[in-house]
Amino acid sequence: MTDKKNDVWITGIGLVSCFGEGADAHWEKLHSADAAAAPIDRETYAPYAVHPLPEIDWTAQMSRKDMRQMENWQRIGTYAAGLALEDAGMKEVEELVSTMDLVVCAGGGERDLEVDTEILKEAKTRNDRDLILNERLPQDLRPTLFLAQLSNLMAGNISIVHKVTGSSRTYMGEESAGVTAIRDAVARISHGQSSHLLVGGGYNAERVDLFLNIELGRYLARDSAAPVQERQEAGGGMVPGSAGAFLVLESEDHARARGAKPYAKISAIASDLGGRDEDETTARFNRMLETLPLDRDSRPAILSGASGYAGITGLELDALRSRFGMEAAIRAYTSMIGNPIEANFPFGIALAAMALKNGGFYEPFEPAEKPVKIPPSSILVSTAGHYRGEGMAMVEAAS
Repeated sequence: MTDKKNDVWITGIGLVSCFGEGADAHWEKLHSADAAAAPIDRETYAPYAVHPLPEIDWTAQMSRKDMRQMENWQRIGTYAAGLALEDAGMKEVEELVSTMDLVVCAGGGERDLEVDTEILKEAKTRNDRDLILNERLPQDLRPTLFLAQLSNLMAGNISIVHKVTGSSRTYMGEESAGVTAIRDAVARISHGQSSHLLVGGGYNAERVDLFLNIELGRYLARDSAAPVQERQEAGGGMVPGSAGAFLVLESEDHARARGAKPYAKISAIASDLGGRDEDETTARFNRMLETLPLDRDSRPAILSGASGYAGITGLELDALRSRFGMEAAIRAYTSMIGNPIEANFPFGIALAAMALKNGGFYEPFEPAEKPVKIPPSSILVSTAGHYRGEGMAMVEAAS
């Protein structure tokens, strides 16, 4: 005899990106837009591009006193979390937020650019680089800077600002952190360890230090802001994007008891991680697809968080087309919002839930993408980290 698992409903969505804020605004702007409509900045970090946030009134979700201790990466996540709570009708309901669990995916804080610049300059003229770090870091870095870099500060600020005071955990590790956060959240609801929780993350892409970190691995697209599949023909590369994405997840029973209506339900999650050997990576994609509840003849609509980085993006798209056919309706949503790293997978889940609630799908973001003739009842969300880690989820219409 097996225990009955709870259905996991999505009852609240909070989004911020280059397209603005809120679930409704994102659906209106994205479901019939192509990549040419995506706000993008090609000048500030040239030769690299970024999808920047518009001007946001942070005080709509937090006080100036609360913001004083936050860097922008924390503000983005805390703001998106507040939008999700509002959307779910929970924001001012103390008995709900005080018992709500929290799962966050986040990176580290912002660095001291002046110190970093001086160390890099000195490293150009010396070969004893380990010694340089030992000499400079103790005297140049403030102890409080290390505190400001802690990844769990986003969760702490969400707890303080929005009074979400159930259990809290934070995952760190680029795109894989977003996959793990969603997987953890779904498992806890499904197995009855939590009745309602808030899950998601945020990413501030508009930082010189992050551009340096990513480009040290040669991951960024140079002199290109083309959509993902078109970008592959020119050698690929990633275009980062600032974004935040939070979801309120509830068991079906908990949501029904308070009269909440679902966007959709998350029916399955699969994830994996390993080296990027072509054969091994393809095998991991195939194993994930086999673990999802897919009939052999099923043709779900697909939302891909493909980074744009050539090798892994090609392997992800090839695996999806191999399983679902060359006419598979794949939408690479990072063509529109950029790659928000930790927030990538939660953002894709949110886009799938919005489409199912609205009874439609997204028009092709670029000419290489195939149209959808019949509104889907299920959507596959796929993502592969630019460096490591892959994840997939099935999002289905909820009764």
